[in-house]
Amino acid sequence: MTAAGPPREYLDWSENGVSASALWRSANGAPAPKRVVPVDDTITADAAYRLASQGVALLWTGDFQNARQILTALEHRTRPRPDKTPRTTAELFYRYRQNRSHRARILSLLLVPLEIGNIIGLRRAPDVVAATVDAYGSIAEASVVSLHEVLGTIGAHQWRTKGIRVAALNASIFPHYGTFFPVRSEYVDLVATAPLAAPRVAFDIGTGTGVLAAVLATRGVPRVIATDLEPRAVASARETVSRLGLSGRIEVQLTDLFPEGRADLIVCNPPWIPATAHSLLDAAVYDPGSRMLKGFLAGVIDHLEPNGEVWLVLSDFAELVGLRTRADLMTVIDTAGLRVTGALEAAAVHSRASDTSDPLHAVRQSEVTSLWRLRTK
Repeated sequence: MTAAGPPREYLDWSENGVSASALWRSANGAPAPKRVVPVDDTITADAAYRLASQGVALLWTGDFQNARQILTALEHRTRPRPDKTPRTTAELFYRYRQNRSHRARILSLLLVPLEIGNIIGLRRAPDVVAATVDAYGSIAEASVVSLHEVLGTIGAHQWRTKGIRVAALNASIFPHYGTFFPVRSEYVDLVATAPLAAPRVAFDIGTGTGVLAAVLATRGVPRVIATDLEPRAVASARETVSRLGLSGRIEVQLTDLFPEGRADLIVCNPPWIPATAHSLLDAAVYDPGSRMLKGFLAGVIDHLEPNGEVWLVLSDFAELVGLRTRADLMTVIDTAGLRVTGALEAAAVHSRASDTSDPLHAVRQSEVTSLWRLRTK
């Protein structure tokens, strides 16, 4: 029996006295807006911002490029104002998250029609067929989508077409839409360089694009089982494995955390910030209540071979912004019946660590990613 998908939601509005309706689509799982009004090129950015701030969605009926200009204007209006008030790191992070939430809500309320065949039926609209098929599948019913999300699908499709070079693999990978792109090399390099015994079987839990599973296989692990609970990630990982010619060594499974059986080495790079995600991609970074981290550590011993080893790859960002302490992490590890036998560290080299305009620049510059080597007590 096939599992039921999310309920279909329709948007209703009136234009020139005529009622209209279309299917709401969101690749990020965003709820349908409650109120929609059609707008065109005559609306000002200030008027658009006022309506969006009231929770009113704006269905664009004019020129596509003008819609992009309005979206840019809305983005400018949601940028945080200069703040010279001395604040703790925790306060800075809270304000950052509040602004991100506000920005995401406002920008999501500028909508465009996506017609049958994945066509945006507006003047000067680009060809978005390939990009939107990646995100929504083939459109067989008149739909409405967020312009901001559509532009995200275009950017993701460009990344997917170009590929992302992974130095540790000496190859490029081509992530699917909605899968976290491995643009941060720190965690990949740690797995690529950590001392490796001779595991017969390794598990890669929360595999995403499959990059860590591929690194383990290229380092000589004869059998790797990679898991993820997100279907898009599983599809992306399977493509990565196939492109790299590793299908005979890596199996990718759709499951929450662990596959059946035991492994000599179990690797996990969980989301590193224990806070609520605001989008599909956020879920690769934000782990509410440390659900995945705690679930992984609590269950890993039941899947570990005697004398096996666990590699927990984790950024200390949450510690730097006061969401978790190092003592908290050590307590969770200890409660799981594990002990730390060593750790490798990598300083931040990702682009955001050098972005001085980022309000959290000092935190990102200080961020360290660690590969914790764990064994049973």
